[in-house]
Amino acid sequence: MNEAIKGELLTDKAYQALVSALRTGTLRNGQFVSMSQLVDLLEYPIAPVREAVKQGSAQGFLSTLPKRGVQVLEASPDIIRECLDTRMVLDQEGTRRRISGGDLEGLDDLQRRHETLLEEATGDSAGHLPSKAIRVDLSLHDYLAEGLGNSQLAAAYDSNRIRIAIIQNARPFLHDRIVSAMEEHLAVIDALKKRDAAAATAALKHHCDQTLRWWGVVA
Repeated sequence: MNEAIKGELLTDKAYQALVSALRTGTLRNGQFVSMSQLVDLLEYPIAPVREAVKQGSAQGFLSTLPKRGVQVLEASPDIIRECLDTRMVLDQEGTRRRISGGDLEGLDDLQRRHETLLEEATGDSAGHLPSKAIRVDLSLHDYLAEGLGNSQLAAAYDSNRIRIAIIQNARPFLHDRIVSAMEEHLAVIDALKKRDAAAATAALKHHCDQTLRWWGVVA
C-alpha cells in the first residue's frame, strides 16, 4: 500500500473516530480542546487528525481556532433552530418522495418499534430509556432521509445528524419527552401508511416545533 492511500485511510479512520466522539458525547457541546488533546483522545497521529478536523469544520460541527485548537459546535438557540429546520425540510421532502414513489417498505417495523418504546416509557416512571429513545427517534428520521434518493441531500442529512447529536447530548431525553416524541412520530407514521403527504408533513412540522420547545427555543 503506497503512502498516499495509507494516509487517506488513516484520515478516514480519524474522522470516524471524531464523529463517534461527538455522537457519544465524549466531545461535548461547546467544548474546547487543543490539537494534542484531540490526538490523544482519538488515538491517531497528528496529520490525519488535522485532516479530520478540517472535514468537521467544513461540515459545521467544529470550529478551528488558529494557534489554540478546536471548539465543538455550541448549541445556541439559533444553531438549534437551524439544525431542526434543516432536518424538517429534508424529512418532509423524503416523505413526499416515499409517498409519491410508493416506497413505504419497512413502515410496519418502524411502527412496532415506536409502539414498543411508547409502551415501555408509559410504564417506566423512572425514565430509564434515553439511549434507546435516541435510537428509535433517529430510526424514523433516517428512514425519511433514505427516501430522498439523492446522494447530496443524504450527505447534508448525515452532516446535520451529527450536529443534532451534539445538541441531544447537551439536552438528553427525559421521560415525558420520550412519550410525547413517540406519539408525534407515530402520527407521522400513520400519515405515511395512509399515503397522506399533507398530513405527514404537517405532523413533522408539529414534531419540529415541539422539539424546539423541549430544547427551550421559540419556534
